[in-house]
Amino acid sequence: MPIIYLSPSTQQANTYVTGGSEEYWMNLLADELEPWLISSGIRFSRNTPQMTAGSSIRASNAGNYDFHLALHSNAAPEGRYGEVQGIIAFYAPNSVNGKRAAVLISENLGTIYPYPEGARAQSTTSLGEVTRTRAPAVLVEIAYHDNIDDANWITSNLEQIAEKLALSMTEYFGLPLVPPMAPQTGKVALSSGNLNIRNFSVPI
Repeated sequence: MPIIYLSPSTQQANTYVTGGSEEYWMNLLADELEPWLISSGIRFSRNTPQMTAGSSIRASNAGNYDFHLALHSNAAPEGRYGEVQGIIAFYAPNSVNGKRAAVLISENLGTIYPYPEGARAQSTTSLGEVTRTRAPAVLVEIAYHDNIDDANWITSNLEQIAEKLALSMTEYFGLPLVPPMAPQTGKVALSSGNLNIRNFSVPI
């Protein structure tokens, strides 16, 4: 089973025009993504809001991960606040697998984004979470949190965005996408002996 390092934003100071922070909403997105990864047979480890980009990179590099996925939302440069929209999946220029994953992510998110032509993959040398990780990596900027339409789209579509991210990861690893199942309850009747229950946990 493949294993990824899941790195939602730790940038609490980046506020959404609609309320909340980049850290808050990207961690909610990661919460939505986890059940899809589990049901589809992809193991993961995850950073915490108390970490930084640097410590997330170090934690990723300390493990034997097959992929590093960083979840972020974007903001327009000074002077253009609220004017820019779009999705950018960043990858390192020398990473063939990073580019392959970035294309999958941008194309899949583009199918649910209101402006599909605004979703693209792009190489970068300035983001440590794609240039300094040992594993192939993508940092995806999921729309612009300073644009009211984009911010509303993010916060209203976390489940759908998570599904498309999970689809991208399953396509990357050559696995089927399996929807999460609701927990089931039941009773077990034994004619004799004891029931040996083992806990199986996918995340590590």
